Amino acid sequence: MDRLTEMEAFSNVVDQGGFTDAAKKMGISKSAVSKHVSSLEARLGARLLNRTTRRVSPTEIGLAYYDRARRVLNDAGEADALVTSMQSDPSGLLRISVATDFGVNHLSPVLSEFLSAYPDITVNMVLNNRYVELISEGFDVAVRIGELEDSTLRARKLTETVKRMVVAPSYIEQFGRPQKIDDLNEHKLLHYSSQSSGSVWKLTAPSGEKRQVRTAGWLSVNDGQSLLNAAISGLGIAHLPSYLYADALKSGEVVDAMPSLPDEVQGVYAVYPPGRFTQPKVRAFIDFLVASFAEKGPMDW
Repeated sequence: MDRLTEMEAFSNVVDQGGFTDAAKKMGISKSAVSKHVSSLEARLGARLLNRTTRRVSPTEIGLAYYDRARRVLNDAGEADALVTSMQSDPSGLLRISVATDFGVNHLSPVLSEFLSAYPDITVNMVLNNRYVELISEGFDVAVRIGELEDSTLRARKLTETVKRMVVAPSYIEQFGRPQKIDDLNEHKLLHYSSQSSGSVWKLTAPSGEKRQVRTAGWLSVNDGQSLLNAAISGLGIAHLPSYLYADALKSGEVVDAMPSLPDEVQGVYAVYPPGRFTQPKVRAFIDFLVASFAEKGPMDW
């Protein structure tokens, strides 16, 4: 007899407290359930059930076997459900976390195309400038820029961006251009107040040396677009990713404040919870993002 069926019959007898109710649950005859359990006991060489005219209960060995058998049956059920789910069309609520600047400028414009392609998916996109806890806060996907901090999450690279210092030509005319990193201490710096590193810019010198520059004291804003606007207005030097400043750089509204510094290339990633199985809605969204940003970055935005 089928081993899984034997385990199912035995587990149902324990769950239901008898052969009659177990047979009803399985949709087979009482005698068939009895045969499955007897075959299981014969194969194992052990008595798993105490049978009386009034009740059926597991033996000590039977109880230990039941705990393992129930786990096996649950795993088998989940495996069946997984296959069914993987073959189904993407659907359900998709919760997305993304940094405000990237979400407003680059994700929001393409969402309509995604929702048109997958009408059974509904999206809840949360714009914020902090690293959310995907699992505990109930998010399916997050779009993150830069070095990934949580190695337990799965990640797929979408594109790249270049972080550089940009400044308006009018600022350079009035205050000059910094020639080396130490010169930044004498300049007006515009600080992104929500970044995890605090009021510090992490820069790389032409020699490859890693440097840190404190930026507090002139202007702090928790929004990248506002910082770019401030830089365009000539208020100071901003340290921003290319997905924000690329158009302004092309139009000449800003220029590279220190062209001698090497490019600071950062990855743009879709991150999602770990596990061997990726839900169809998550897989569909990430595949869509990869296609949407295939022609983007590092400087082409």
